[in-house]
Amino acid sequence: MRPPSYKAVVDEFAAAIRSGTFPAGSRLPTHRALARERRIALATATRVYAELTAMGLVVGEPGRGTFVREQSGYDGLEPSRALPVPRVADLSFNQPLAPGQAGLLRQALRALAATGDAGALLYQHPPGGRRRDRAAVATYLLDRGIDVAPRDVLLTGGTQQALDVVLRALTRPGDVLAVDALSYPGIKLLASAHGLDLAPVPVTPTGPDPDALDRLCRDRPVRAVYTMPTVHNPLGWVLDRERRDRLVAVARSRDCLIVEDGTYAFLDASPPPPLQALAPERTCYVAGLSKNVAPGLRFGFAVLPGRLVERVTRSLRAAAWGTPGIVTALATGWLSDGTVARLERDRREDAAARQGIARDELAGMDLTAHPSAYTVWLGLAPHQRPDHVAAVLAETGVLVSTADAFATGPHRPKALRLALATPPLGELPRLLSELRATIEAIPP
Repeated sequence: MRPPSYKAVVDEFAAAIRSGTFPAGSRLPTHRALARERRIALATATRVYAELTAMGLVVGEPGRGTFVREQSGYDGLEPSRALPVPRVADLSFNQPLAPGQAGLLRQALRALAATGDAGALLYQHPPGGRRRDRAAVATYLLDRGIDVAPRDVLLTGGTQQALDVVLRALTRPGDVLAVDALSYPGIKLLASAHGLDLAPVPVTPTGPDPDALDRLCRDRPVRAVYTMPTVHNPLGWVLDRERRDRLVAVARSRDCLIVEDGTYAFLDASPPPPLQALAPERTCYVAGLSKNVAPGLRFGFAVLPGRLVERVTRSLRAAAWGTPGIVTALATGWLSDGTVARLERDRREDAAARQGIARDELAGMDLTAHPSAYTVWLGLAPHQRPDHVAAVLAETGVLVSTADAFATGPHRPKALRLALATPPLGELPRLLSELRATIEAIPP
């Protein structure tokens, strides 16, 4: 019988762990034992465990071996929404809504129903959207420092779909995608779906290391760089102009595409110019309305270099054809009448207030955050395992995310990400105070 391939062994172990065949805490064979049992090279066995570690399924403990991680949902890409006790708070996912938004929706729907040609909303729109709808997005983007023609804007069903169709169109399986060592978890899902090789770029307190990126591009054939330069998720940084210029210079000298994620850019009122404005010939800018308007409004867009528009349009046509007419009408109407700009101002004020509460209630702890972002990166004590801390918090009804969800390489920081947007503002001080007390009570 032909020995199983490296990927087949990874897939087999991953399936066994997820199904519970290998329960949490199980000790796996040593590297040498695995190599002997599966008739593979020792280096290949090591690679199997490295990939399982990168997937967050196992953890290696020096001197003890490799163990199956707890998969209760508090350290993965898709956290379980079920808790062992009644839910107290969800600090794992941001679902910002402002008072009165339901009334805005009713008003907008009544206005749509009263239009002379409401039936037109039931027709299929062209892939990427009608010109007038693209123009509404292009006009909105002027306030973000992006000046493009409507033909270079494609409408999508949210930012994640924008990322999906861009990567589908512009990369091939096996291509190298450079990403921050800590980054948006959705990019890991897409890289896996498209067979891309994620290459983590070391991060500093102020952003990714451009010299490290340059070395990576020198040593490996990097096809594209995925980056979130304005209000990074999860670390909150805003790259300064010098670092943006350096990143663009590296991309140009190494002939890499740039995929710029502007999901949270609206939270900084006066950031430096987006990378799209600095390198429009190679930057694909994606964003949407889920964080600044409503998470259920699945409306996004991609701004593309003109030479790539047709390729990405074909990808969008294959994936979902286009956005629903009713959603597009709602979104572009709010973009055009100033509702989105007004909600963004409200979001910035709300996020700043929540950050102030977090700084007060978690004072003295290891916090990293943008002053008007909806996330906090909370470093833990050296003796604390993030998955264990998250499980203890879950037993109190509080759901959080661990660093594993954001790590794109083998290094997993001892940290949690707290999403501040969902709990009512008045409850946040108590919730964070109790969270702090729970974490500090965990013994060494």
